[in-house]
This record gives sequence, structure tokens and C-alpha cells, in this order.
Amino acid sequence: MHHGEYKVPGGKLVVVDLEVTDGTLRGVRVAGDFFLEPDEALDAINGALEGAPADTDARGLAARIDAALPAGAVLFGFSSEAVGVAVRRAVVDAAEWTDFDWQIIHEGPQPPALHMALDEVLTQEVAAGRRPPTLRVWEWDRPAVIIGSFQSLRNEVDERGAERHGVTVVRRISGGGAMFVEPGNTITYSLCVPQSLVQGLTFAESYAYLDDWVLAALGDMGIKAWYKPLNDIATDAGKVAGAAQKRVVSIPEGATRSVSARGGGGRRAGGAVLHHVTMSYDIDAAKMVEVLRIGREKVSDKGIASAEKRVDPLRRQTGLPRAEVIERMIASFRARYGGADGVVSDAELARAQELAAGKFSSAEWLGRVP
Repeated sequence: MHHGEYKVPGGKLVVVDLEVTDGTLRGVRVAGDFFLEPDEALDAINGALEGAPADTDARGLAARIDAALPAGAVLFGFSSEAVGVAVRRAVVDAAEWTDFDWQIIHEGPQPPALHMALDEVLTQEVAAGRRPPTLRVWEWDRPAVIIGSFQSLRNEVDERGAERHGVTVVRRISGGGAMFVEPGNTITYSLCVPQSLVQGLTFAESYAYLDDWVLAALGDMGIKAWYKPLNDIATDAGKVAGAAQKRVVSIPEGATRSVSARGGGGRRAGGAVLHHVTMSYDIDAAKMVEVLRIGREKVSDKGIASAEKRVDPLRRQTGLPRAEVIERMIASFRARYGGADGVVSDAELARAQELAAGKFSSAEWLGRVP
């Protein structure tokens, strides 16, 4: 028997139990806390999936469901494609959030290069099975611009503006766009998770899946937020966060230990995903457009207003101190998935410091895309 779950971002939970016999789905049973009318539509969904080839993708499964639903059927809080995703996760025996003993790290301010290195080291450790899945909340010791792995340095950053404002420029290992951060004005966190947690999800689906807990945390603070594909968290007032990912698909040589799991069926480490997010608690838009090349033809009062409108700070939307926003976010995560207080080990820190001083502080890495 295979079991799969999929929490629709901002919606309901879909649960699927099934068997795979001779390459086809058998005994399919769909359940969840969603709403569905009429009642017989559930039998139609189960029947549509019965006998489907086990390698059918989520869209193909959704098409079978849509064709079988009675006229006027209403799916509220989920969709036929969400059922397809849950089926795919069941077939590949994907892990669930609660399968793991999570560790939560929130340490003091650190330099930008060290944050880049810690992301790489901790993700490698999760991939190797030497570290449990980890939520790490960052604190910055100075202003910084973090450019994506594939961005052009000269196209994204005004070197003179960065120097004038004392802004350190670093390049991360994930793709995506440039981020401007200042101590006290930014909330940044990383999730280092086993690949098994996102099995059965497309690359795009994994972004929303890994940040659904944040939408709930913001909701508890009175903010209705949603995921805006591919990698933004938005509200009616504008963008509040941007996400990026890097996947470590191979296990470091000699790694044999299993990821710490509860009821995970002894899943072996098989790669990991780094998912990190920068949220704007407050923002100095005038400084930002002097450091980042955000359409220099728009550097005017109108341009600054545009930047302020596009990125709307959490400080204004929540009315809460930054420390309390972080505290509530961590509490929300723990309420859903658990999580013990953790630290970066001495060995991990030593490796990260070496990488920070070498790779992430080198002109070669920063300028690898000039």
C-alpha cells in the first residue's frame, strides 16, 4: 500500500492511498479536508484513477478525473491536479513533513559570505544524512546584495553605489534575482530538506509546497498572502518575499547514514534541496535603487515610488517588531511540524568558514558571470 499527501498552497489537504499492481493503480482511495459536491463525485474521482498507468503524470491524472466528474461538480479547496500530485507522491513514496525530526537554528549576526557557505554546507550534510532537515533563520551583520548564481555582476550591481553605502556584494549558489538586505530590515531563512520531501512535485510546485507554512504564519498575523509563481510571496499590497532553490542530487562520497526520520520507513539520504527566502520587513527604497540597477531610466521620484509599491514591507503590514514576526513564524512552523532548537556544529562551522574565506570571498566566484 502506498500513501501520499499534498497540502494545496493556501488550500486543503489531499490524501491518497493506493496499490500498484502490474504497473497500474489499484484500490485508489482519495480523502482529505476539502469540500466536494455532490457526494458521488468522490466515487467518480476514485473510479477515474483506478487502472491508470502508474507512471501517468499529475496532469494526465487530472485529465482522467475531469472527464469523469459529474456535470456541475464543485471542488473547493483543492483541484483535480492536486489529486494528481498526491497520487504521484504516493507512487514514489514521498516523505511528509512530519516524518522528520526537524532542527531549527537561529543564531547571532554573521557576515554575508558565511551565510552563503552555511547554506552550501548544511544542505550537503542533509543530503549525506548527517544532519536532519533544518530551518535556519539568518541574522545579518552588515548590509549586503546577494546576486543569483547565474546573474551578471555588472548588470545587477552598481559598484560605486555599493561602495558608497558600505554594501557587501556576494553571489549565492542558487539561481534567481538580486536581493538587497540590511540588518533589522530583512527576514531571511533557509530550509535544507531531503529530496524525498519534494518527490512527486515539479520544480515549480516545490516552491509553493515548501513555503505553505509561511502563508499560514502570515495569516495568523492578519496578512492574507499567496504564492505568485514562480518564486514570490505576495499580498494585496505587493510582494513581500522572494524564494530561490538549489538541489544537491548526489551524496558526498562515503556517506551512508540515514536522515533522522519518524515513521519514514528508513528512507536513505538521496540528495537534498536548499530553499531560501528573503522577506522585506522594512526597506530603504532610495538606497536600494542606488545599489541595484533596477532600470536606471526609472531612477526618479516615480522610480522610487514604484520600488516601494512592488516590495511592501512586513513592518507596515503587521505593525509588529521584527523579532516578534520571526518568533511567530518559528512558532507556526513548530505547531505544524515540530522542531528542536539546534546549532551549527563545530565541524560544519569550520567547513563553512573555510568556504566563506575562499570560494565565497573570491573574485573568481563573485565575477564568474561578469
